[in-house]
Amino acid sequence: MVMERAGLRLGRRRQAGLRLAGGGLLAATGAVHLDLYLTGYRSIPVIGWLFLLQVIAAFVLAAAVLVSGSRLAEAAGAVFSLATLGGYLLSVRIGLFGFTEVRTTAGIAAGVIEIAAFAALAALAAVPAAGRPPASPAALRVASLPARLQAGIPGARAAITGVSVAALVLLGVFAAAAGVQGTPAAGGALKAVPVAGVTVLANAKGFTLYWFAPDTATTSKCTGSCAAYWPPVKGPVTAGPGVTGRLGTIRRPGGSVQATYDGHPLYTYIGDTAPGQARGNKLNLNGGLWHEVTASG
Repeated sequence: MVMERAGLRLGRRRQAGLRLAGGGLLAATGAVHLDLYLTGYRSIPVIGWLFLLQVIAAFVLAAAVLVSGSRLAEAAGAVFSLATLGGYLLSVRIGLFGFTEVRTTAGIAAGVIEIAAFAALAALAAVPAAGRPPASPAALRVASLPARLQAGIPGARAAITGVSVAALVLLGVFAAAAGVQGTPAAGGALKAVPVAGVTVLANAKGFTLYWFAPDTATTSKCTGSCAAYWPPVKGPVTAGPGVTGRLGTIRRPGGSVQATYDGHPLYTYIGDTAPGQARGNKLNLNGGLWHEVTASG
């Protein structure tokens, strides 16, 4: 009896720990997506709204898991975590709503957090409670969903482990194949093009070019994850139609060469998904203001 009670107390502590971990991990993935939303993703069509919805849902589910202790809330949190990871894997593999993700430390960290959240919450939702034996398959077939979860699902631990390992493998494979953070954008022959009534500078593919207010004529301040959202334009470049400003280059941290125009290091923006767009103009993101490069400099 004493050992049974000790085992019961240990099981309850384990469940409390998993609940705290699961709710905390949901809040953590919400915080990561909130930061990404505020520092670049909010201006991307469809993706921006999806990020905002993810943030809201993550915090609501985290509160529900921590406060209610409901197995339905825990199951919803597990499914939500796996679905969020699935969206990320789709975006880096084939693109999502016209947007293809690049490999960033934040993206990989969020993926790992989501897998850990799934494992913790799925274990809470599907594994029998401490001191309760697994229900028989016959009983589960006629039980409601809440009753099934409360009773525990046979083989849940093995299934959760298998799904978690498969998710980790897919995350590693897809992230390895994704575009590298900070990969330089195509430069080539720059040209002047009209965008929303303004003549701006574009790269050879027609994408609008930007300059970053914190930069100097010799130094780029957009490094690390910033360069994933604002790919630096590879130098040297040449002057095409309508380009009359002074072209040059600088050395970026790490030694790569970046093109400049009238003393401004040049970038593209991942929120621009087609030529003729300038969604990055006047955004205050990644530590400063961004401006489209006008043909007049």
